Formats: sequence, structure tokens, C-alpha cells
Amino acid sequence: MEIRNLLTSDWEHVRLIYEKGITTGNATFQTTAPSWDDWNNSHLESCRIVSEGDGAITGWAALTPVSSRCVYAGVAEVSVYVDPEHSGKGIGLALLNRLVNLSETEGIWTLQAGIFPENTASLRIHEKAGFRILGVREKIGRQYGIWRDTVLLERRSKLLI
Repeated sequence: MEIRNLLTSDWEHVRLIYEKGITTGNATFQTTAPSWDDWNNSHLESCRIVSEGDGAITGWAALTPVSSRCVYAGVAEVSVYVDPEHSGKGIGLALLNRLVNLSETEGIWTLQAGIFPENTASLRIHEKAGFRILGVREKIGRQYGIWRDTVLLERRSKLLI
């Protein structure tokens, strides 16, 4: 497996993996994948990666700023998606660990993640990557008319703080 920077030409594969995550009902509040322009404009250009194996993209990870306020410039939210056909192979953890390292080289001191409690695989890899659970945000958003909770996790850089 190779992990490399995400290229514009990877978008169709990234979008398909994102849509597969959406269909699980436990990956995101989103109900449709965004357009390339919307996704591109909302994610940090310097912190987006893909995993590739046997000539196919198997997963992706990226960071989104949590706020446009300058005091939060070093705080970002994590997204990690693995194609279900390749789950259970350590791809998610490898992507997350690489993203953590990349974030620190970019001056990001805090990473956060909001994960549905039912997504136990994602919770597990985040904890293995040094994230800690801060709490549960109860009924934080609605999906298909149903209120959903998320587990709020955080990882603080030991290099930057």
C-alpha cells in the first residue's frame, strides 16, 4: 500500500468511497457527496491524502478547518474513509497516522473528530492514533429525520503544544 497526496484526478474515486460511507448511515451526516469544488474549497489543500493498492484508491483522509477565525488556525477536523471492499486491512489507521504527522508539519496543534457511536471501527482507530474521547454530543444533528449523537474526540500535538 502506498499513501500519497490526493490529486484532483483522484476525485471520482474519492467521491465513490465517500458515497459508500454515506450509504452505511454511520459515517457522516451528509446524505450526498459534495461536488469537487465544494469539497476542494472546504478541505485544507496541504492535508489530503489517499491510499493506493494494486492500482486502485482504497481510502482517503483529509482535514477541514474548524473555524475561519485566526485563533483556531491550528485546529482541524479529521475525515477518514476506507472503501468497504478493503476494510480490516489497517488502511484507516495508516491514513490517520500519516494525516497526524502531516498535520504537525503544517502547524496544526489540535485534531478533532465527531464519530457516530455505532462506528466502532472508526472510534478504535482514532484511539490507536492517540485521540481521546472528550464526551458525547447528544442529539447534535438530524439525519433522515432522526436525531443522532456523536462522540467527540481530540488529539493534541505533543510537538506543537
